[in-house]
Amino acid sequence: MRLDRSVVRGLAVAVSAALLGAVAACGSSSGGDAADNPYGLLQPGILRAGTLTDAPPNVYLKDGKFTGFDNDLLVAMAGKLGLKVEFVGTDFSALLSQVSTRKFDVGSSSITITEARKKTVDFTNGYDFGYFGLDVPEGSSITSFDELKGKRVVVVQGTVQDDYATKEGLDPVRVPDYNSAANLLKTKSADAWIAPAEIGEKFAQESGGKILFVEKQLSPAPTAYAVAKGNDALREALNRALDEVIADGTWSRLQEQYYPGRPIPAEFKPGSGNVTYPPVKASPTATTGS
Repeated sequence: MRLDRSVVRGLAVAVSAALLGAVAACGSSSGGDAADNPYGLLQPGILRAGTLTDAPPNVYLKDGKFTGFDNDLLVAMAGKLGLKVEFVGTDFSALLSQVSTRKFDVGSSSITITEARKKTVDFTNGYDFGYFGLDVPEGSSITSFDELKGKRVVVVQGTVQDDYATKEGLDPVRVPDYNSAANLLKTKSADAWIAPAEIGEKFAQESGGKILFVEKQLSPAPTAYAVAKGNDALREALNRALDEVIADGTWSRLQEQYYPGRPIPAEFKPGSGNVTYPPVKASPTATTGS
C-alpha cells in the first residue's frame, strides 16, 4: 500500500516533535540535577573530602575509620546540610591542588590560611587555632626554635611549617607525611622537626622516649577547610553549618575530646566570630606556649 505524500509529511513532523520533546526532557532533567545538587558536589548528597591518615589528633585513620577533630567537626557540619561525608586519604603536599581540580569537594587537614594558598583554593571561616611545635630526638640539647640555625630540620612538604622554616632560612628537609618526619627523628637522621604542636606532642607521647616535644608557639593564622575557587555555594553553606555546630556545643565538645586542657586564646573567634559557644573546659595548669 502506498501512503499519500501528506501522510508521510505528517509522520515526519510527528517524529521530529518526539525527538525535540526528548531533548527538552533531557534539558529539564539537567535542571533538576542542579536543584538536587545546590553545592556543586561531585556526587549529589555526598561531600567528598580529602584528608590525611597519620596526623592525630587532628586527622587520622583509626580502626579503618577517618576521625580526628577536623574530620568529626566536618561530619557534624555536613549533617546540618543533609550531607554525608566520604573521606579519602591523600598526602598534604597534593591536597590543595586536588581540591582545586575538584578531585575532592573539600580539603580537611588543619589547613592554615595563607595568602599564597588563597591563590589556589578558597577557604571557609576559621574553625581552629594552632601552634607550631618543636620535636627533637632523644638526647638532643635543642630546646627552642631559636637554636635551629645550621641544624637538619625536617618538615612536611607544603605545610605552613615548611613556609616558616624556609622564611627563617633553615633549608629544611622536606618529607611527604608525618610518619616520615617522626622516623627521621627516631633514627636521629634529623636534628629537629617543626610540626603542628598537637601532632608533634602526640608523636612524642607515643615514641617511647625516642622523640621529645620541647617548645610550641602560636601560629599566626587560623585553620580552615579548603574548597575549589569559585564554589561560593559550598563555601557559604559550610560557613553557615560551622556557626551552627559552634552554637549547639559540638565545637566545644570536640575541643575537649581531642585537645583536653588546651585553653582557647582570647583573640581567637571561631566561625563568623559572631556566635557564642559553650565554654571549653581548660586545665588550670595548661599553658598557651606563647
